[in-house]
Amino acid sequence: MAQNDTPAAPVPGFRAASAASGMRYRNRPDLGLIVADPYCGWSGVFTRNLCAAAPVLWSRERGRGRAILANAGQANAQTGERGLEDARISAEALSRLLGSRIAGVGTDDVLLASTGVIGQPVNMEALLAALPGLVEGLSPGGLEGFSRAILTTDTVPKAERAEVKEPGGASYSIWGCVKGSGMIAPDMATMLGFVLTDRPCSSGFLRQALREATDLSFNRITVDGDTSTNDSVFLVSSGAAGGPALEAPGSPGADLFREGLAAVLRGLARRIVDDGEGATKTVTVTVRGAASDAEALRAARAVAGSPLVKTAFFGEDANWGRVLAALGRSGAALDPYRVDLYLDSVPWVKGGVDNGREAEAQEVMRKRGYSLTADLHAGPGEASVLTCDLSHGYVTINGSYRS
Repeated sequence: MAQNDTPAAPVPGFRAASAASGMRYRNRPDLGLIVADPYCGWSGVFTRNLCAAAPVLWSRERGRGRAILANAGQANAQTGERGLEDARISAEALSRLLGSRIAGVGTDDVLLASTGVIGQPVNMEALLAALPGLVEGLSPGGLEGFSRAILTTDTVPKAERAEVKEPGGASYSIWGCVKGSGMIAPDMATMLGFVLTDRPCSSGFLRQALREATDLSFNRITVDGDTSTNDSVFLVSSGAAGGPALEAPGSPGADLFREGLAAVLRGLARRIVDDGEGATKTVTVTVRGAASDAEALRAARAVAGSPLVKTAFFGEDANWGRVLAALGRSGAALDPYRVDLYLDSVPWVKGGVDNGREAEAQEVMRKRGYSLTADLHAGPGEASVLTCDLSHGYVTINGSYRS
């Protein structure tokens, strides 16, 4: 498997397009479309937030996922029956346009994704007016434009790609893009994610592979501790590479696919945290020596999500007491006087007390990215969570987000 330096290159069997519809933003792309032709299978993971947006409710119920329509700026969340009706109208209008070009495309083939301000309905007049041109603009080279059309407070588009070669078999691609830099503490998904492959795969296989890869990537990051109403990740197979479809975890080639998918999702997850709203640091928080992996993850999340720890990252303040306090309230079993802390390789705290290395610790904290490791000496468990600092910039962005 190899990472590709041209992440927006075409993926066989897919076309994409983007448009500046004016739904909320002016003079910038805010509407994107991806279509699989041919089509093999799909899967999705969605927010567990009980205030799930209309596009999430719509997409959860689709049996097929051949086309994905995404808009930025208006979340269509908490918009009641109007929001659900707008979702249906959007899908029907798109399916009619696509059906005249691609045989067999119906309303139930259309998945929807929205991001933006909660409580604002979609500007349907602008959306419907833009759809014909969007469909007309579908192109194998449209993925880069799509990756830009889904952005809100993101400062850069985020895409990753893996090229996989099966021994004695065909080569294929796994490509993905995401949007998200705030409201990030995913639970089964990230803000919006779109992953494409030309490897033939059944929907059942994709479902299991996506959940597994999501749990070890998007579910291990945090920017601000918030889970969105719109979190969605889609994985679609065109099957254009040919050959028998992957049907089960034990199928020949399944491990290679899962490895490639995991690499793409991990890369996308890091890009989200690197671009966290107002972020100046990216920190990998690892807890080892916990009673179990589950307890290690609980402890790592407590540290990675602590506002006091995150503001210390921003201020480059080697205040290790905040880390110990977060570990102590995490619910993980520990003896506070057996805990060791490291910043990169610097032994910051030994046996729960200061180790006299503050100057070295502060040197590490001046870097753009580093690791914080806590060894609890309580068992074999280990887990990591990727986080960023909490800066003045985050407050500035979110204090006036709607304007």
